[in-house]
Amino acid sequence: MEQICDDLEAEHAALDCEVERLSEEQWDTPTPAEGWSVRDQVSHLWFFDLKALLALNHPDEFVADAVALMSEGGGGTEASVRPGREITGEAMMTQWRDDRASLLAAARAKDPSARIPWYGPAMGARSFLTARLMETWAHGQDVADALHVDREATHRLRHVAHIGVRARPFSYANRGMTMPEVEIHVALEAPDGGTWAWGDRAAIDSVRGPALDFCLVVTQRRHVADTALDIDGHSAREWMSIAQAFAGPPSNGRTPGQFTGR
Repeated sequence: MEQICDDLEAEHAALDCEVERLSEEQWDTPTPAEGWSVRDQVSHLWFFDLKALLALNHPDEFVADAVALMSEGGGGTEASVRPGREITGEAMMTQWRDDRASLLAAARAKDPSARIPWYGPAMGARSFLTARLMETWAHGQDVADALHVDREATHRLRHVAHIGVRARPFSYANRGMTMPEVEIHVALEAPDGGTWAWGDRAAIDSVRGPALDFCLVVTQRRHVADTALDIDGHSAREWMSIAQAFAGPPSNGRTPGQFTGR
């Protein structure tokens, strides 16, 4: 739990470095997510970190709040960008830094075995925080793409990759598809030169390549055709074409050739 919190804190800091010198005009730079600016991306993270804090400290209040938010439609998307559009980028960052510090303090004090309510099934505390890290990294990628910033691949990608692998059944169920009962071996090149692996090594179907590329695909920040992933087998190729590590309705992600740089 401490390691996950440390890594989430580091992911927050990495995004800070991307935006800390932006002018108010630059906060409105469009990102690859249609209709969303850099300001909107950060506002979205701030908004749901506050919801995460509510879920940790006051789960019953969160459940009632979630029902109200989901009744608005759009999964809270519009509600999440509204706060950032009402204040300056600098003010938003100041408030988000304070609020995410409160989130991490609450998380560090939480029993790792506790179940935390969220938008869908409740999650274990460790998985809950890992999902916040994945969201921070993915939206940070949108910001980096918009600002043409190169981001360093770090060990924190393992959290994102793990969610991506575990979300294979969700990727199918979310589209009303039946997942084939085929084992897929995933072997990824870690930033430090090691290997991260999931699944049976003897599986016929496999996904191999840079961990960064896999994370970009499962968070739909790159089209699989624009990566160096080596995908063998029909089931593996099908999965990578629909992979979705984040909650929400099915999304098609990026088109081939869109934002292929780092």
